[in-house]
Amino acid sequence: MESPRLRERAASPPLGAALVAAGLLDEHDLAVALEQQTRSRRRLGEVLVRRGIVPRLDLARVLAERARVPFVTLVDREPRRELLEGLDLEACVRERLVPIDRDDDGTLVVASSEVPTDTVRESAERLSGAPVRLVLTTEWDLLRYIVRAGADHIGRRAAYGLAETDLDLSAAHVLTRAQAIGLVVVAVVVVLVGIVDTRALLGAALAGAATLLALVVLFRAVVAFRGAGVPWVVPERLLDDADLPTYTILVPLYREAAVVPALMTSLANLDYPPEKLEALVLVEADDDATRDALVAARPPSWVTVVTVPPEGPATKPKALNVGLALASGELLVIYDAEDRPEPDQLRIVASIFADADHDLACVQAALNYHNARHNLLTRLFTLEYSQWFDYLLPGLEALELPIPLGGTSNHFRTQLLRSLGGWDPFNVTEDADLGIRAAVKGARVATAASTTWEEATARPGAFIRQRTRWIKGYVQTALVHARHPIRLVRAVGPIQALAFAVLIAGTPIAFWTIVPLDLTFVASLVLSPHVLVDLVPRWALAVGFVDLVIGNAVVIYLSIVAVFRRRQWSLVWAALLTPVYWILHSLAAYRALAQLVTRPHYWDKTDHGVAL
Repeated sequence: MESPRLRERAASPPLGAALVAAGLLDEHDLAVALEQQTRSRRRLGEVLVRRGIVPRLDLARVLAERARVPFVTLVDREPRRELLEGLDLEACVRERLVPIDRDDDGTLVVASSEVPTDTVRESAERLSGAPVRLVLTTEWDLLRYIVRAGADHIGRRAAYGLAETDLDLSAAHVLTRAQAIGLVVVAVVVVLVGIVDTRALLGAALAGAATLLALVVLFRAVVAFRGAGVPWVVPERLLDDADLPTYTILVPLYREAAVVPALMTSLANLDYPPEKLEALVLVEADDDATRDALVAARPPSWVTVVTVPPEGPATKPKALNVGLALASGELLVIYDAEDRPEPDQLRIVASIFADADHDLACVQAALNYHNARHNLLTRLFTLEYSQWFDYLLPGLEALELPIPLGGTSNHFRTQLLRSLGGWDPFNVTEDADLGIRAAVKGARVATAASTTWEEATARPGAFIRQRTRWIKGYVQTALVHARHPIRLVRAVGPIQALAFAVLIAGTPIAFWTIVPLDLTFVASLVLSPHVLVDLVPRWALAVGFVDLVIGNAVVIYLSIVAVFRRRQWSLVWAALLTPVYWILHSLAAYRALAQLVTRPHYWDKTDHGVAL
């Protein structure tokens, strides 16, 4: 039976007319908003606020008056944390409800960002298990209040949720006992063999390193050639506004004040109905400079700045887990501070998801660099990214092999992402880990013919620090998913498991081999032949030299091929220096190995804005 309050609301004038009468809206803007409401099939209030036509506070006050409930702002209210004890905070976020006070008679005062109805009241009472009195607030107020009031719980879940749910899938500890014992056994065997026959050990090590490097290069070549045959096309029909899903954008920032204006421009350029968009900008608690820059930038009303609780490691994946807990969109994407996604990227990906089976968990957009010609390093970096995102990832998809995600422009089905456990805050390449975990759990990753333009690191020191983190993360990912190798093979299949081993485990190992192989080559030029042969068998030297020459030729060729899809002809000459570029990776790989022992979860921050 309809309540008296609902009958009163039904008899009241339409919301648009009420806003015009209150002087908050003119007839022209109302007509425009109503037309967009028809196109996007969202509520008029969402259209007005998200498009900046009516301020959120003014709209909420009018809605509260029409619903005959109090309106409250929560931004300066001291959180009553005891009222949240025992509550499901994820449900609070999902239902857009939060307890904020208790009346003298014991009634719980619950703030809602939805206009209070009998259904909202029932949800509030079911959530709290007590009689409630509803008040209205804005969604912006509600989310920020939940983060402040539930900071300990949200921070703990974001930092330790995966480890508490399935420790074997977390990099919180580097090695299991079995892995540690295995490494000790291998080390003992190597030492004993070295004592018995040092020359044979050096020969086996040199030949083994060369063979492994050749295997990694060959694998990349095969996958890249398969990827070259994948058409670079967008869906034939993009969804119109009415059929587009809601989208949450997560933007983790740390010490990024310099690029905030460019970030706001990139978000504003997205071709997507604002009433279906939600951007959560995730800022660390100690980063006042970035927070101040965001306030000064006056972001649109669909952008909310969230302070990440300090509990646990201060890493990007932990911040993303906080954002995931607050996300309301059906789809979710991650962008970095300096990202410039192509304006139609969200529409393209939403259309891909709409045409796909429900096992598609993630769509990876391509990444490339807007400052490719800044210097030699950025040219080489761009060649690598063009090869990776334009050829290798499409090739992995076509071959139905596990896809390690890139660090940004990953688009997810939000609920499926939650079922995967979100990101591992202790893995410093949380993206690659999540892509492999998706494959293990039977979910698919696809690629999209849309590009996000980033800023390539332009300084060698910064590049080595960045690659240290990436390579360390690959080692972490390899160790995590190799804890139960039989289970891995059963979950993804033997071919897929082998591909994982070559790509994820083989890549850092290959980088570790480059410097020894190069030093051996240099030694052969400097030392007398008989000196080197006395140290290493001639057959091993032959294997090493052949693999080194052919391997370098192949990586140069792959770098040249990488320019074709985007017609980046001016970068071709830089491809000749790819072997030098790989030496930088090798230096970073040894630094990563040292950090894996001393600082396994340390996040080497990449500064942005230096080459803009």
